[in-house]
Amino acid sequence: MNDALPASFESWPELGETQGVILLELLLGGPRSRARLAEAAGLSRTSLTRIARELIEAGLLGEGELQPSGHRGRPSESLFLRPERAHFVGVKLTGEAAYVVVTDLTAQVVEKVSAPLPNRSVDAVVELVAGLIAEVSVGFPLVAAVGIGVAGDVSDVGGVEVLHRSNFLGWDGIALSRLVAEATGLPTSMSNDVHALAASLHWFGGLGAHRSLIVYGLGAGIGSGLVVANDAAPGAHGRAGRIGHSRMSGSGVTCAKGHQNCIHSFVTMPAIEANAGVDPGQYEVALQRARAGDERALSAFRSASFALGVAVAESVNTVDPEIVAIMGEGRHMLDLAPDDFVSAATEYLEQVDFSQVRIERPDFHFDSYAQGAAVVAIRRLLTSRT
Repeated sequence: MNDALPASFESWPELGETQGVILLELLLGGPRSRARLAEAAGLSRTSLTRIARELIEAGLLGEGELQPSGHRGRPSESLFLRPERAHFVGVKLTGEAAYVVVTDLTAQVVEKVSAPLPNRSVDAVVELVAGLIAEVSVGFPLVAAVGIGVAGDVSDVGGVEVLHRSNFLGWDGIALSRLVAEATGLPTSMSNDVHALAASLHWFGGLGAHRSLIVYGLGAGIGSGLVVANDAAPGAHGRAGRIGHSRMSGSGVTCAKGHQNCIHSFVTMPAIEANAGVDPGQYEVALQRARAGDERALSAFRSASFALGVAVAESVNTVDPEIVAIMGEGRHMLDLAPDDFVSAATEYLEQVDFSQVRIERPDFHFDSYAQGAAVVAIRRLLTSRT
């Protein structure tokens, strides 16, 4: 494994705000004629011509012909994004491993690698991540930025991103993105892993036009990410979407805070394992037993489904989103006990019928977290936002 990035890596060109707007318009809206692009960006044709020429020279845009509707008249000249011109690295950290992907400018994953953590010390993890970034980036001439997704709260402290309360890693107060940037020489951003999923789904999820969204990530824990007013909303202190310890009825496994009746007590994979009566780490065994009709295992998934319905209802009551997306490696309760989810959501929703809530289950694989982190890097580079 290499421990440094190749010296031949090019750098992302310095872009003005208007150039970023043009790239963003083409990234999210696809190829367009110069006239329509100028209108969308609020630019004169003269200004667009100058800016487009600069972006074409930088290799970020291409030119072509856009056939008019009905194929009548002269084709207009169009501009389009060249997604292969720049690549981004996304990193997902768990308490056991690092997952790293490379995406193009449209967030398509083109390479990936993973490795177990040697230990959970900050120095060891930073060294591993830097080495994986170097390894996975070979062959991509322009790696523009890195994004890191990790469970925990990420806030700005004096202009520095700081990770707080990352329980799976046992870290608190760690400026991880700065350390990785120093180790790699690449601009590096950091976000909560489920917040990154929300940012990714908002831009590239194929859910159609929307301005508000809640994404739930179900796995070793439960978290949610928000999009409000067409922008990611991590919260003032990076804590938006913490819903795992909201209380409900019932008695599940005791959570880390000593609750037996919170959402965490039922809906996480460790809680399902305990409530199903299987050993820690035997989620697949619990799943198999539930599918075979084992009463205790099925009860654990029914309780998880009900708890998720409570969580979704409370978030809908608070945020009133257009879309609720449920993702993560631990969302099988929706297949095994969908009626319990609907029952809970119906009971806890206020002044809205469940049929009015748009529930989506987008495609998910564990690399989606790392892909989301790469999207955060793309967003940061083009908009200065997460």
